[in-house]
Amino acid sequence: MTTRELPPIDDHDHVDGANDAPLTLVEYADFECPFCVAAYPEIESARERFRGRVRFVFRHVPRSARDGFTKQAAEAAEAAAAQGKFWDMHRELYRHPDQHDLEHLVGHAQRIGLDVARFRRELVDRVYAPRVKELAVRSIRHGVVGVPTLFINGQRYVERPQPEPLAAAIEAQLESRAG
Repeated sequence: MTTRELPPIDDHDHVDGANDAPLTLVEYADFECPFCVAAYPEIESARERFRGRVRFVFRHVPRSARDGFTKQAAEAAEAAAAQGKFWDMHRELYRHPDQHDLEHLVGHAQRIGLDVARFRRELVDRVYAPRVKELAVRSIRHGVVGVPTLFINGQRYVERPQPEPLAAAIEAQLESRAG
């Protein structure tokens, strides 16, 4: 990130956890980036370990369309969010990074209990394409170009997400806020 401040959490973001949690972890990521896919288990482990004490925020940074179905995956996550199932689709997309074509996405939607006809129609009609484009532009405007990029309480986390260093960084921030 450049010298710009981390934008505040708002309606564009997907949030898991209480607004008054002592710590916020913001992740900028893409559903097909191999580094993001590799980081997913570590970030999920931290989400579980610190549930109730940390607010997790996800921000899309979909790469170019030439990189596969990355924008379609982001649109699928937004379509799921419109039905209250963003985090369920988030999990499916990361667990199946090679299954982001329309038919697989519809299968994911069915598994997580979405209105499949609505989901399919919204993907085919590209209902969420403007939102995904806006989110991508917004992230670049704020200096985020590489993914995954993490921030712990507004401070960029510079290590690759791995279980012990990430957990230790979160724990240190929680302790500093408590003491």
